[in-house]
Amino acid sequence: MSEYTQNDTPVATALAAQRENRLVHFDVPGHKGGRGNKLLREYLGEEELKLDMNSMKPLDNLCHPVSVIKEAQRLTAEAFGAAEAFFIVNGTTAAVQTMIMATCKRGDKVIMPRNVHRSAINALVVCGALPVYINPGINQALGIPLGMSVKDVEQAIIDNPDAKAVMVNNPTYYGICSDLRSIVRIAHEHGMKVLVDEAHGTHFYFGENMPPSAMAAGADMAAVSMHKTGGSLTQSSVLLAADTINADYVRQIINLTQTTSGSYLLMASLDIARKNLYLNGKEMFAKTVEFSDYARKEINAIGGYYAFGEELVDGDAVFAFDRTKLSVHTREIGLAGIEVYDLLRDEYDIQIEFGDIGNILAIVSSGDRNLEIERLISALSEIKRLHEKSPAGLFDHEYINPQIVMGPQEAFYGYKHSLPMEKSAGRICGEFVMCYPPGIPILAPGELITEEILGYIAYAKKKGCFMTGTQDMKIENINVVEMPTYSVVRND
Repeated sequence: MSEYTQNDTPVATALAAQRENRLVHFDVPGHKGGRGNKLLREYLGEEELKLDMNSMKPLDNLCHPVSVIKEAQRLTAEAFGAAEAFFIVNGTTAAVQTMIMATCKRGDKVIMPRNVHRSAINALVVCGALPVYINPGINQALGIPLGMSVKDVEQAIIDNPDAKAVMVNNPTYYGICSDLRSIVRIAHEHGMKVLVDEAHGTHFYFGENMPPSAMAAGADMAAVSMHKTGGSLTQSSVLLAADTINADYVRQIINLTQTTSGSYLLMASLDIARKNLYLNGKEMFAKTVEFSDYARKEINAIGGYYAFGEELVDGDAVFAFDRTKLSVHTREIGLAGIEVYDLLRDEYDIQIEFGDIGNILAIVSSGDRNLEIERLISALSEIKRLHEKSPAGLFDHEYINPQIVMGPQEAFYGYKHSLPMEKSAGRICGEFVMCYPPGIPILAPGELITEEILGYIAYAKKKGCFMTGTQDMKIENINVVEMPTYSVVRND
C-alpha cells in the first residue's frame, strides 16, 4: 500500500529535495541551474532554473515510471476516478493522438465529429486510420457547431460495425456537451471504445452540478488539458484510461511521440494542480460559474450581444452546457468575433481566448477578479457604442459540411502540387487550412475544396483570423492531390 495520499505531491517534493541537496551536476540541462546562461537566469529567476532538471533515479523517468512519477500518476487517476493516468508534457495534442493510435491501426475506422481539433486528424495522418465523420448539428442563429446527436452516432455505428472507436468532443470550445453516457452505452454494446477529447473539461471532475465527466460516463480514455482550466503549466496534460484499456500498451504508444526529456517543471505543475483540484476544486469552480453567470447576465443586458448558456440545451445535440464558458455571439452588432477580439486586445488591453467569424470566447476562472470581469463587460459595452453597424454581409456560420474523397494519410502523403487558393475549387485538399484558435480544420487532407469553403477562407482572412495549416505561410496557395479523376467515397 502506497504511503502517498491526495495531500502529497510526489514529483514536486522529490524535485524540491534535489534542489536543496547540493548535488553537483555533470548532466543536462547545460545551463547548470542558470550559471551557464545568466541572461536566462535573469529572465526566469534562479530558483526556477534550479528546478529544471533531467531524469535521474530519485526523480524517476517519465518513459518508464517506477517511483515518484508512478505514484503521482496513481494519485491523479484516483482523483479523476480513472484506472490509470499518464502525465503528458507534449500538450493535449499528444494525449488525443495517443488515444487514437492506441485503439486504431492503418485502415481501421474511427467515428468522430468533423469539428474535432486538428490533433485528432493529425493522428489519422500518422497512423492511417480512416475517419467516419458525423457532421454536428448547427445552431442556425449562432452559426456554431453543436454536439453529436445520439441518433446520428447510433446510425454511424450501425453503418460501420467494423469501426474500432467513437471519439467525442466534450465539451466543445463553445461549451456544448453531448449525451456522453448514451454514446458510451451504445458504443460499448457494439464492441467499440469511446475516446473523449476533454481538453476543455478538467473542471467536470471536481465542480458541482457540472455535466458528467468522461470517466464518470464510462468512457475508455479521455484527454484532459490540465493547463486550460486545471491550473497547471502550459503544455501539461493528463491522459486518463479506464480498466478496459491495456495501460502498458498505452504507455508504449505515448513513448512513440512524447519526448524522452520530460520537463519536471511541467510534471511538478501537474502534481501540484491535482492536489489543488482535489482539495479546492469544488470552491474554485463554484466561483468560476458565479463569475461567468454574472458576466452573461450583464453582457446580455447591453443588447446586441448574446452570451449564450443553458437555454440552448435541447437534450440531444446540446445535451448540456458548460456554464464556466463565456461564449458571446457578436454578429448582431455588425462585427465578426475576430473584430471584437482585436478591439479588446488593441484598444482595451484585454486578451480573450479567441474570436471567430461570429463569436468570442473568454476563459473565466477562479483566478479572475471582480474588477476584471467588470472591465470586460464595460469594454464590450463601449465597443458596441462606438463600432456597432448593420450585420448585413457578415458570414453567418462557422461550420461547413465536408465532402470526403480519400483518407487523410493517403492525401497528405500523396503526390501534390500547389495551386493559388482561388483556383483550387473542385480539387482534393492535400493539407490543412484552419483558424487558430480554435484549431478546428476548415479543410483537412482528403476533402473536396468547394467554392463555399474558399469563400469562408477568404472571409476569415479578410476579417483578420489567424490562419494556419498550409505549407504556404501566406495562405495564398494550397497543395492539392494529383489525381486526374476521383469520386466522393464518403459524404456525411
